[in-house]
Amino acid sequence: MKQWAIALLIILPFLAGAQNFEDRWTGHFSYVSIKDISQGDNKIFVGAENAVFTYDLATQQIKTYSTINGLSGNAITTIHYSDTFNLLVIGYENGLMEIIKEGEENVLKVVDILEKQTIPPDKKRINNFTEYNDKVYIATQYGISVFDLARLEFGDTYFIGDGGSQIDIVQTVVQEPYIFAASSTSGMRRALVADDNLIDYQNWTTIIGGGFRAAEKLGNELFASNRSNTILRFTPDGITSAVQNFNSEVLKFRLADNLLTITTKSSIQAYSDGFVQEAAASTVLDFDLDLLSGYGFGNNFYIGTKEDGLLIVPFGGMQATQILPNGPIRNRPYALDASPGQLWVAFGEVDIDFNPYPLSRFGISHLKDTLWNNIRYEELSAAVGGEPTDLVKVTINPEKPEEVFISSFEKGLLKIVNEEPTILYNETNSPLDRIIVTAPNGNIDNGIRIFGSEFDRQGNLWFVQTKADEGIIKLTPNGQFQKTDITDILPSPLSELALNKLAISREGNIFIGTYSNGLIGYSPTLNKFNKISDNPGAGNLPTNNVRALAFDAQNRLWIGTLKGLRVLYSPGSFFDEGTTPDSQSIIILEDGVPQELLFEQSITDIEVDGSNNKWIATATSGAFYLSPNGQETLLRFTKDNSPLPTNNVQDIAIDPFTGVVYFATTQGLVAYRGTATAPGDNLENVHAFPNPVRPGFNGNVTIDGLTAQANVKITDITGSLVFEETSQGGSVLWDTTAFGRYKVRSGVYLVLVTTEDNVETKVSKIMIIR
Repeated sequence: MKQWAIALLIILPFLAGAQNFEDRWTGHFSYVSIKDISQGDNKIFVGAENAVFTYDLATQQIKTYSTINGLSGNAITTIHYSDTFNLLVIGYENGLMEIIKEGEENVLKVVDILEKQTIPPDKKRINNFTEYNDKVYIATQYGISVFDLARLEFGDTYFIGDGGSQIDIVQTVVQEPYIFAASSTSGMRRALVADDNLIDYQNWTTIIGGGFRAAEKLGNELFASNRSNTILRFTPDGITSAVQNFNSEVLKFRLADNLLTITTKSSIQAYSDGFVQEAAASTVLDFDLDLLSGYGFGNNFYIGTKEDGLLIVPFGGMQATQILPNGPIRNRPYALDASPGQLWVAFGEVDIDFNPYPLSRFGISHLKDTLWNNIRYEELSAAVGGEPTDLVKVTINPEKPEEVFISSFEKGLLKIVNEEPTILYNETNSPLDRIIVTAPNGNIDNGIRIFGSEFDRQGNLWFVQTKADEGIIKLTPNGQFQKTDITDILPSPLSELALNKLAISREGNIFIGTYSNGLIGYSPTLNKFNKISDNPGAGNLPTNNVRALAFDAQNRLWIGTLKGLRVLYSPGSFFDEGTTPDSQSIIILEDGVPQELLFEQSITDIEVDGSNNKWIATATSGAFYLSPNGQETLLRFTKDNSPLPTNNVQDIAIDPFTGVVYFATTQGLVAYRGTATAPGDNLENVHAFPNPVRPGFNGNVTIDGLTAQANVKITDITGSLVFEETSQGGSVLWDTTAFGRYKVRSGVYLVLVTTEDNVETKVSKIMIIR
């Protein structure tokens, strides 16, 4: 056996179908950044950051595919549509391949490259697909793999570097009798495509050295772009010559309709046989071109932009048609807030240590009913005459839901009314002060670092400013600012990296999470402070790094930290003279062994739904849904069992009217159709769903539209009681059993609802069909 044989990669077919989650989940992914484009079947196939959409050229209809449909949610690098097999093949940064077959529900996952131990994780990126003779040649960072589209299985893999080493192949081109491989570092190589021994690196010849960005055939010639963005022509007799040089970085070569499309960062051009330019576009009305991908065919350019989605520009024209699925402005939401029928999203970026640098300049997104309105950063900045960078917290005014406040962790407090930015509160128009700080590296920072905020029952907005002596601030409904000095409880505010989350108790007391000083409480009525920490007998926190706060329906304060969960059961006594109350961990039994709930978990947010259940977001383990006392985990969502694109969940928001739960992850926004809603004022809207319950349904029936503490009884038509429960919020769930003993029979069941004070009653019906 030759020496090179030890380097062979033997890949066996490993295919798995992905689950479809459309029945309970909705994806809210951003499609503004277009990584790659393919075409076929009179459709355009568009790969965004971690989702895909199709555009039907005949009907102009858009269809999206995301984690809701079974995609992985990972970073997409390239896509290819096979007309022969009606398959869309998607390649990812981590080596995963996914295949969508038109008309079939499930996505096929191909994990061979992803899970291959002999390939380093940083060399698994899939760069490009080339289809030839029912096979796809996969250009990767380690070499070339072959995938059989007819049999949906892998064939050989070629390590074609010197000595059989792994080298980065950016693109392959089959131009009979050769297959060419363009490497980003190791030149252009070729071999006879019909050679049965292409796994032998010695059968590949280097025809020119250097590094390449892209390659494609046109007529009987091969064209490639080197790292200097010079286009080289390779003739069949081996002559190489430079034909053009671009000032902008060359990104992709694509071939369709006998046209070679070359896309650079700032332009796109199409060439016919002989490298004759047929069309070009570098200026498009209403758009500043910042490109990632492109395709030219049918007398149109299909341009993939970095921030504007897909643009269709006719050859020779300057007017663009924008194709952009409904979605937010970015795919990395940081902060959410919801009220009935709407969701606001901010995309500010601070690191785990609350460092805002480099300052992020991103817009904001507003979902109202089912439509997104995106406000670009340039619009925000122009409207308020400032720079609202690092937008890290969103707070909707519960009394005026058209009024929204967004915290900037560097520039102040942004106010939006009816989707119009109205003012950026800073040192020029408010009592907010810039705090001058010298960083350890010597840099001078003079920011206004606003974070946590919440409205009290009187309509005042309370918020916090990091590093300021007067770190607690109240903005009254008539626009007056009142500041509170915190140096009695925090003698050196400059040393504290962040006052972050803020929560207000039923009594109107203010609680603030900090980066290194535990939990601070302030009573405006008593003008008193107190705090708890991780010191023994001084609060029992698992760490002083508090990241999340939420009061539940029983006025208990749930505290999320960098290393676990605590509950303060009597926050009303927090300010009693001479006391330092201890927070408590929740102990659960796991296989009969007592365990601390969410032990050592990095908790990023806690939200309480209409049934007093708790949604808890974590940085590494997805989201948990807990019973009111935390003793039962009702649900747990991770990347493996749900459409969460990653287990890093940064924030959660709940629409109190619909019960929809929104999850902001570092790789996109998804929503779960929950069943817990806020209690109503009366029983006018009591209803059950699904109704009727049809054969095959195995879920729960939701009785919605309840008041708080309403009594719900369900009986059969003879009056026999089969279910009874008192509502915590606006809904209860019935598993269609008789007190859990057995499934009830087919028939009509009466739902009898009585308010807590017995003043109002309501009767409804549920039909069960087994």
